Amino acid sequence: MANRTYRTESFQGSEGTISVRVWPNPSARHAVVIAHGYGEHIGRYEHVALRLVARGASVWGPDHLGHGHSDGERVVVRDFEHLVDDLHHVVSMARAAHPMFPIVLIGHSMGGMIAARYAQRFGPELAGLILSGPAIGRVESVEQILALPEIPDVPIDPAVLSRDPAVGEAYANDPLVYHGPFKRATLEAFRATLAAIEAGPGFGALPTLWVHGSDDKLAPVADARTGLAKLRGIDFTARVYEGAQHEVFNETNQAEVLDEICNFIKRVTR
Repeated sequence: MANRTYRTESFQGSEGTISVRVWPNPSARHAVVIAHGYGEHIGRYEHVALRLVARGASVWGPDHLGHGHSDGERVVVRDFEHLVDDLHHVVSMARAAHPMFPIVLIGHSMGGMIAARYAQRFGPELAGLILSGPAIGRVESVEQILALPEIPDVPIDPAVLSRDPAVGEAYANDPLVYHGPFKRATLEAFRATLAAIEAGPGFGALPTLWVHGSDDKLAPVADARTGLAKLRGIDFTARVYEGAQHEVFNETNQAEVLDEICNFIKRVTR
């Protein structure tokens, strides 16, 4: 316990207790909040957080409702606006701890969708937005599964996460990761949120970095590109990594990706 790099806090969220992991930094100059993806938990971002801490950040990240150590039926989300509200509370926690710090929001996959919606609702509070493999645009897989009379009992294939097989193995063996089928209520909430995001508004002047793997089978880059074309503001940077799969923070070129992230954060928090 004494060697932990983080502390855990909690708050009463929209539908129950939300667990928050905080990576403190006594020399921090800015704060970063991370929104994780579907079925996983914030603990999988330890290496990302430590890299950000080394580059001057205090890092905060919740386990979303129904995920990780937070309350709720596993992976059941009936209204993603509630998760945006919970994330807003985490940003408020970071701001209370560091009143003068600029804050950057990172969202991966489902967390990218949540972060995009956050930017639409609360964008002026942020210094920057980073979207990693975001579920944005017309996500065909959601429509295809919802069209079926029964949701198939098929979990996410760990092999499509990264070219590094160790990533898939760790994911498959992680007891805090959800390994079951999708839930219809969650998919319906996905569809509603994607429609809300598409309706706008765009990101305006909020500096935004989009990173994505060209071989992402879970959130295809073409879908995200179409969705982001309608949202991108005046300061928008895109990086598509050739051959990379869904989790670019866990890819074989993760050092390159994290450098890109850190350099963007440095630019927007000066």
